[in-house]
Amino acid sequence: MKLDVLLGLQWGDEGKGKVVDVLTPEYDIIARFQGGPNAGHTLEFDGIKHVLHTIPSGIFHPNKLNIIGNGVVIDPIIFKREIDALLKMGIDVKKTLLVSRKAHLILPTHRFLDAASEALKGKAKIGSTLKGIGPAYMDKTGRNGLRVGDIERQDFEDAYNQLVEKHKALLSYYNYAYDLKEQQEKWLEGIDSIKSLTLIDSEYEINNHLAGKKRILAEGAQGSLLDIDFGSYPFVTSSNTITAGACTGLGVAPNKIGDVFGIFKAYCTRVGSGPFPTELENETGEALRKAGNEFGSTTGRPRRCGWLDLPALRYAIMLNGVTKLIMMKGDVLSILPTLQVCTHYMFMGKKISSVPFNVVNEPITPVYKELKGWNVPLDNIKSLEKFPEELNNYISFIEEELQLPIVIVSVGPDRSQTLIRKEIMSYEL
Repeated sequence: MKLDVLLGLQWGDEGKGKVVDVLTPEYDIIARFQGGPNAGHTLEFDGIKHVLHTIPSGIFHPNKLNIIGNGVVIDPIIFKREIDALLKMGIDVKKTLLVSRKAHLILPTHRFLDAASEALKGKAKIGSTLKGIGPAYMDKTGRNGLRVGDIERQDFEDAYNQLVEKHKALLSYYNYAYDLKEQQEKWLEGIDSIKSLTLIDSEYEINNHLAGKKRILAEGAQGSLLDIDFGSYPFVTSSNTITAGACTGLGVAPNKIGDVFGIFKAYCTRVGSGPFPTELENETGEALRKAGNEFGSTTGRPRRCGWLDLPALRYAIMLNGVTKLIMMKGDVLSILPTLQVCTHYMFMGKKISSVPFNVVNEPITPVYKELKGWNVPLDNIKSLEKFPEELNNYISFIEEELQLPIVIVSVGPDRSQTLIRKEIMSYEL
């Protein structure tokens, strides 16, 4: 049995949480493989919106296992808040949620360091969510970090205090004011909450389930264009958001990867700083932001909006080995009579179809193809036969350009507003 991967192909916020929720009935296990509480996976059903930051998006389905893998970084304060909210809804988190001992912990001082570092950068700031993600991953690669499994050690308090003292020394360099006491009390309560869950050696757990023919879906966070190695560095996240990150973030071999579902919006958005070739800093961009409710589910920040970028999508597809595409928010484009799609870039006097290395410092001019919009609402459409011709043309154009099938089209935020166009796996849903 192979593990399938689901991830975003743009700068995050593509709608991964909703799609995982829709696909979960076809799987036995949902496993998060990277990122931290900077993720905001939004699910909507029965008229209620739910936002998950750390917990996999399959948690609302009973009798499905949800695993937080070793590649994830966990803030015990935010994690406890999520768990408490789910318990109030009657969801038996302690039965269905497993946590890797090798997942790293975010300390309150990691968040202070994040804020201090970002403030020091001034106009050069990268747009961090200030959740302590970067400093936590820095401690991980610097071999100083604390892991979930460390809370089972008798000397855990000593190890925690030692790392905090290191952080205090760094914060004195930044001359950053902070109050640790209240945050530390909440953090220790979060640690107690984690202790009440089942801690696992997730690499063995997942491989044993694969050997036992269990279907597993690996859920990514953020987006491919924010990958630490292949994104628009330095305006990136601190982990590998691509398919390779599922291997290192869960402990599975490359030959165990099956289908790779790549999710993209019918247009583009980005939160924070960094290059965005097709950005619309005009009334059209503002209209997309309003119609799509494009505000960060984690930070509340307004998202930058722009046209669909095919060179960037091709790049992400290549890096991830995408086998099937999923298009989100087609309903948002209903407000526009005509649409633009970027097919190439003009870069340093040449027309190119690839993403160049110096995307941050050299200007890029998008080359567009104009397509007719459908200009009718899609939110009440329940069958593919009701799709307007212009929407079908838009989908077909993207499929032809990317040479991959679009198997799902989303026409609204609710799980019911999800239409299956083509075979998902080896069978129809």
